[in-house]
Amino acid sequence: MNTLPCVNNSCDGPDGSRLASSLNNISFVEPSIDVLQAYYKGINGVYDTDFPNEPPYYFNFTGDDLPDTLLTPERGTKVKVLDYNSNVEIVFQGTNVMNAAENHPMHLHGYSFYVVGNGTGNFDNSTDPTRYNLVDPPEVNTVGVPKNGWVAIRFRADNPGVWFMHCHLERHASWGMDTVLIVKNGTTSSTSMLEPPSYLNPC
Repeated sequence: MNTLPCVNNSCDGPDGSRLASSLNNISFVEPSIDVLQAYYKGINGVYDTDFPNEPPYYFNFTGDDLPDTLLTPERGTKVKVLDYNSNVEIVFQGTNVMNAAENHPMHLHGYSFYVVGNGTGNFDNSTDPTRYNLVDPPEVNTVGVPKNGWVAIRFRADNPGVWFMHCHLERHASWGMDTVLIVKNGTTSSTSMLEPPSYLNPC
């Protein structure tokens, strides 16, 4: 969880701020033009493709009394672009910023994914992957990120298009705990995005 400053400290959050949330310290800003429409029609300036692969800095994510310097995220419409048929792994790390750790149900549109690992505390990239379940992991489209813990998912990016990924707690999604995954077209018409129907009115 995060906070954003308000003019004259006039909001109802801590110290007059407003509550926010983020993924990799990016609080998602809904654009005025839908990302799908902008991507399909090649409209520039709607989103940026520099959603970070990792957090901007590492700290004891699940520690107590984390410093206020961690409260304010960067705001932006940042998306992640994936090559068609690439293998994708995402590790969701819960944090205790604002002493507000809780379970976050993370949902990905357009895909089911395999839950290959989870645990309490901070994810350790050198040891935790050795304990992944790569034999019979559950396949789902929503997974709970444990309070003060982590969960790792994997999927193959074989469904081209523009897919929303977000916390399924509506308040957290509206505060910015979401992003967009753009999966590029493959090399054939059957591995490429379909054209919108001619009878379909724009949103």
